[in-house]
Amino acid sequence: MNIAIIPARGGSKRIPKKNIRLFRGKHMIAWSIDAAIKSNCFDKIFVSTDSKEIASIAKDYGAWVPCIRPKNLSDDYSTTKEVIVHCLDWLKQNDVSPNYVCCLYATAPFVRADDLKNGFELVRNKDKFVFSATKFPFPIQRAIKINKYGIASMFNPEKFNFRSQDLENAYHDAGQFYIAKPEIWINQLNLFEGSMPILIPNWRVQDIDEEDDWERAEILHEILEKKAL
Repeated sequence: MNIAIIPARGGSKRIPKKNIRLFRGKHMIAWSIDAAIKSNCFDKIFVSTDSKEIASIAKDYGAWVPCIRPKNLSDDYSTTKEVIVHCLDWLKQNDVSPNYVCCLYATAPFVRADDLKNGFELVRNKDKFVFSATKFPFPIQRAIKINKYGIASMFNPEKFNFRSQDLENAYHDAGQFYIAKPEIWINQLNLFEGSMPILIPNWRVQDIDEEDDWERAEILHEILEKKAL
């Protein structure tokens, strides 16, 4: 049995009700649920939430909400791992033993069923964490910082005369999904160390933390949908 777990608490502050706000006419969480369903990778899509409103909406889209997340795991300081481990504990107590668990974020409207399929193909061949990642669009070795006086300096000044094409590519978490066996979720302290990334093009990765992010994401999402037709 494979389980998708979608963390979706109700207390978003910067964008109120972010997980269920309408994104291009559909509740945000629905895009993740739909991708999970279309992938045919999961026996159950478990939404972990502290909100009865989110639970009701998630069920309407075909998700499973067997319990309400406790308040102590629903504040600004609760980690994704803590939420996943709580779900694993609930599953164990109810005699459900998943082979693989995928944490799929509720605010990932760009995630695709094929990405999830590729993730599962990789995780079955490699006994490691698999996660979505993307390449930084600019060499991080040429990044600058600005001190309190407004003066700039390079993080790596020794790289000033290097051509961009001669610098090593760098990647970051795409914030879409993470797949592993339950015991790896419980025991691995840093999910990126020694793990295997599924690479997503950076034009299909968008953090949505502010209103500007939301507007940009909707515009890009609509363009990509029209391109796919």
